[in-house]
Amino acid sequence: MFTHIMIGSNDLERSRAFYDATFTALGGKLGEKDERGRLIYNHDGGRLMITRPIDGRPATAANGGTIGIAATTADHVRAWHEAGTTHGGTSIETPPYERPNGVFVAYLRDPDGNKLTARTKAA
Repeated sequence: MFTHIMIGSNDLERSRAFYDATFTALGGKLGEKDERGRLIYNHDGGRLMITRPIDGRPATAANGGTIGIAATTADHVRAWHEAGTTHGGTSIETPPYERPNGVFVAYLRDPDGNKLTARTKAA
């Protein structure tokens, strides 16, 4: 259904440090900048793009929005969470944990306040 998700950032280098760390923790690759200066992350068939807002106003996080990122194992989720908190992210909700349905999940806010979750598939 979706081709990509694009979010805004007020500091692309700070975002690059955060997302490079979190995606490599999941076994992904470092982000690349395109000709417009946007950061692009490709992972497991999905694409996340990060840009300064084109209207020149400050980037803000979506109130009520969450971006879900697929992880292969609980260890990947833990590594993603640790990489995120080490690189400017904030742990939110609960520590990484397994839900009753077998999904292992963790939540972070990136340095610009966007809410993210990394999770495994249900067992």
